[in-house]
Amino acid sequence: MDLLDLRVHTSRLIGQDENLVLHGGGNTSVKIDDLIYVKASGWNLDTIECQGFAPVKKQALLDLLARDTLSDTDMVRLQREAMPDQSFPNPSVEAILHALIPFTFVDHTHADAIVTISNSERGQEILAELYPNNFLILPYIMPGFVLAKQVAEATKNIDWSTLEGIILLNHGVFTFDEDGMTSYQKMLTVVKVAEDYLANNTRIDHVTATRTHDTDSIMPALRACKGHDILALVNTSAIAQTFASRADLTIAQAGVLTPEHIIRTKQMPVIFDQHYSDDIEDFARNYMAYFHRHAKNEIMLNPCPNWGILKGMGTISFAKTEKEAQIIQDINNHTMTAMLRAEQLGGYISLSEADSFAMEYWELEQAKLRAK
Repeated sequence: MDLLDLRVHTSRLIGQDENLVLHGGGNTSVKIDDLIYVKASGWNLDTIECQGFAPVKKQALLDLLARDTLSDTDMVRLQREAMPDQSFPNPSVEAILHALIPFTFVDHTHADAIVTISNSERGQEILAELYPNNFLILPYIMPGFVLAKQVAEATKNIDWSTLEGIILLNHGVFTFDEDGMTSYQKMLTVVKVAEDYLANNTRIDHVTATRTHDTDSIMPALRACKGHDILALVNTSAIAQTFASRADLTIAQAGVLTPEHIIRTKQMPVIFDQHYSDDIEDFARNYMAYFHRHAKNEIMLNPCPNWGILKGMGTISFAKTEKEAQIIQDINNHTMTAMLRAEQLGGYISLSEADSFAMEYWELEQAKLRAK
């Protein structure tokens, strides 16, 4: 294989493991001569092809780190200007960080086991114990330019050859190497350490649901709230039944597992008990209050829920298409599992409300709304 073919091969291996990435999550890259080929916008790792890696001038990306600040809009524009072939889609917002890491192959995932531990009360302490040597463990910061600046500052006096990887709290993990298969194997090794820890220190005893809901009666109020037609996907998987059967469901309101999920799921679900219309109205009212606590000049997204807990039964996700509803359901299953495990590590802790808002109201997504 040439380098790009190998990059495609190992990226697909990562993408086919939903415990590493879900529905477009994660990104990978390979450096060839003076170019870096980074996963492009709109491509998923499990099905990516050579055309899914946008070529960018590596030095042009590194030059951006000399700036003190850089808006997301300007970052995307400058990254695009650094592409010698404009027929490719935009490179990942993590392109600058990929360029900064001085290895041929770079892999980035949102591995469930890593973020489950990092989203727990003692997360940073546990990770430091699990990875005592050769790992850089950094606090959460918004993906993109500011994350690349954070890593650049943290590594300015570090010999990169001594690093095995970078763990980003509440976000994910990076591995890297001159060889593509070795970087991939490093990712599996890093994640297995966390998986083994969770297997030895947490346990989920599944509970069979004992309650039913008339989900059809939810839809009229929800369609009225959304302002358009939608479909619903009911989830009664083992984890959904177990989670929905909890007496205390406040953990469901604690936030997303990893930042990118919020674009699809919002920060939290609606809890359906008996009065469905009231539950939806309460959610929308609380969402608008959340928006006004943090908004500056953003355009508010639809304040209605994208998924809900059917108390005592399971979960339900809402979307315009069955595919999108299924994506939300998949994310929910992974998030509920992580919440129940993190709870046994002292408690589940997600992003702060301010950080959640910043991700949900990402500048680039807002630009699309303004254009419409």
